Amino acid sequence: MTFDLEYNSERPLMIIPEYGRHIQKLVDHCLALETKEERDKMAKAIVDVMGNLQPHLRDVPDFKHKLWDQLYIMADFKLDVESPYPQPSKEELQEKPEGLPYPKSASRYRYYGNNIQTMIDIALSWEDGDKKEALVFTIANHMKKCYLNWNKDTVDDAVIFKHLYDLSDGKIDLRETEEALSESKNLLRKPRTQGQGQSTSKSSNYKKPQHSNQNKPRKRY
Repeated sequence: MTFDLEYNSERPLMIIPEYGRHIQKLVDHCLALETKEERDKMAKAIVDVMGNLQPHLRDVPDFKHKLWDQLYIMADFKLDVESPYPQPSKEELQEKPEGLPYPKSASRYRYYGNNIQTMIDIALSWEDGDKKEALVFTIANHMKKCYLNWNKDTVDDAVIFKHLYDLSDGKIDLRETEEALSESKNLLRKPRTQGQGQSTSKSSNYKKPQHSNQNKPRKRY
């Protein structure tokens, strides 16, 4: 008595393993049908079964379109049926996506964060005047605070001015200014929480109540 056993190593590779080998066999059988009417009917039934096997796709926009695309992919783009969506091409699937550019602040001085570059760009869009100068020094003080939070040490104002010059592509130059930024101890000073002083004053004035012995019950013998 002999048994015809199938081993996974001898079976063809599944194109989309998430649907299992039975769905792949149904797709192969659909390809082998002779008439287009039979292929259309079976293709719609396969798509319905695929939707039941992947219920999370129902939350995806145009999930039916995604199921039909996956059906064409499992059929190696050789399936000739009437689809409600255009048939995707193999070249479109194998096309490499375009590379994403790195953020401008990721290459240098990342300890300042991404918002610093946005603030610098806004300052550059302003007209020269007292408001722009105040904004530039506010940005410089914020940069100094970020630097101190990252380095936990003192920093010279010239370093901050040099970094601001680099991040602005040389359009904001404070390297020759005589005005100093805020001191490090003021930038790193933790703000006092509301009610902190009141709680200490109340605790200092609090007196423990003294209990008199008048209401104390007498011991009976």
